[in-house]
Amino acid sequence: MTSTDTYQPSAKSQAFLDSVDNAKYDRQVITGLKKFIQGKVPEDMKGFYSEAEIAELVALKNTSRDIESRMPVKMTRHYFELAKNSQPIQVLVKASPKETFDLDGASDPGKQMDYSPIEGLIHKYELGLIYVASTCSAHCRFCYREELIAKKEVARPDGTMAPKGLAQIPDLVNYIKQHNTEVAEGGGRHPITGREKLREILMSGGDPMVLGNKNIAAWFSALAETGIESIRIGTKELAFFPDRFDESFFDMLDKFHATYPETKLRFMVHFNHPDEFLHKDANGNYIDHPEGGLTWVPSTQKAIHALGSRNWINIDNQAPLIKGINNNPDALRIMQRELKRNRVENHYFFCGRDIVGHKAFNIPIEDAWNILNESQKGLSGVEAHARLSITHYKGKTEVVAVTNDPMPGVAGSENGVVIMKLLRGAADAPLRGKVAIMGRNPEAIWFSGYDDRVIYDEAGLFTPAVDHSALKLAEVS
Repeated sequence: MTSTDTYQPSAKSQAFLDSVDNAKYDRQVITGLKKFIQGKVPEDMKGFYSEAEIAELVALKNTSRDIESRMPVKMTRHYFELAKNSQPIQVLVKASPKETFDLDGASDPGKQMDYSPIEGLIHKYELGLIYVASTCSAHCRFCYREELIAKKEVARPDGTMAPKGLAQIPDLVNYIKQHNTEVAEGGGRHPITGREKLREILMSGGDPMVLGNKNIAAWFSALAETGIESIRIGTKELAFFPDRFDESFFDMLDKFHATYPETKLRFMVHFNHPDEFLHKDANGNYIDHPEGGLTWVPSTQKAIHALGSRNWINIDNQAPLIKGINNNPDALRIMQRELKRNRVENHYFFCGRDIVGHKAFNIPIEDAWNILNESQKGLSGVEAHARLSITHYKGKTEVVAVTNDPMPGVAGSENGVVIMKLLRGAADAPLRGKVAIMGRNPEAIWFSGYDDRVIYDEAGLFTPAVDHSALKLAEVS
């Protein structure tokens, strides 16, 4: 399968696509440090970086520690208005020399290329993640897709080096049809990989919401036509530029639902901190709403309510816990409560990934668990649904518990233990529920911090990675 393949929409699909209108958006994006360095930004943005901060960043230009070689700088006007009154949001969007002080980290976190049967697709069990955009309206400095955003070369299973490419509709449609046909012929399991039907697609990138309505609609209809049952849209646009969720976008969603009522939509939104959606008074305090809860930024709440008013759309929030941004249980408690009150489910919080430069952002795994656990004290059961996840090459893994006391008679547990559980397998669903128990290491920010402390590992989290390239190539051939 190559990008030279063609895809012809059905008559039903074409009628839907012909009804979709694009709209124009003025995000007022500032791209690149150069504009801040030269003072070529709007007057009210000129103090966003101090003279000392600019000098430090300039000193790193064209060196091995060049900040923008790791992650380009980008910010919308909307996000600047939030950031100028919020230290956590400034940490999220402002470049810092700390990012490249230690460039240790993986170029392909989670060994995703082992699960990439065609360009732009990561196929892990019943879910396919597709890259449909290579940028966002603004750039998080801790971004887990820094290799895609910065267009870096990554190692392929065949040994070649190349930047990650975007998915193409013809290739993906052909792959889904071929895979699902082989699953059906195999009695419900793929004859080589053992996977079930590919029934769910996560549109990601970058941010799909930087695409035009017609482009998003083309993806939606193509996926629906192949029998995909659920489409997820991973987006931070509600924080960066909520006005993107305008009447033309909702008109497209409504028409899609009318055309394909059995294809469900789920928006996987990305709020890191309540400052991204809550209004503040002149003293920097959140404002009580006279009818309950707190007062939201109007454009953000309008977009959230418009999504939530459509009962065929689910909204879930997930976010990593990042040093200096949201490693604060009080902020997380407020965020979880307000999101649930506005029909946004609290899905996951993540431990940091082992991306290049991750040591500038990650907090210790045990601290992350304690922060989330503390934040959920005082929340109701439905508000406290979020779990703490850390992404292993074997699959999404939950940090279940951190204990303070030893396990009687168990060597290595003298200072307490950390318990992890596989929530889903990247290759094998039967691995779900398998656990690993390690002696505590308060300094550990990644699995490697527990390599010498493993007590029990039925999940195989501390065994060498398996090369899935042979399976990948066999399934595509």
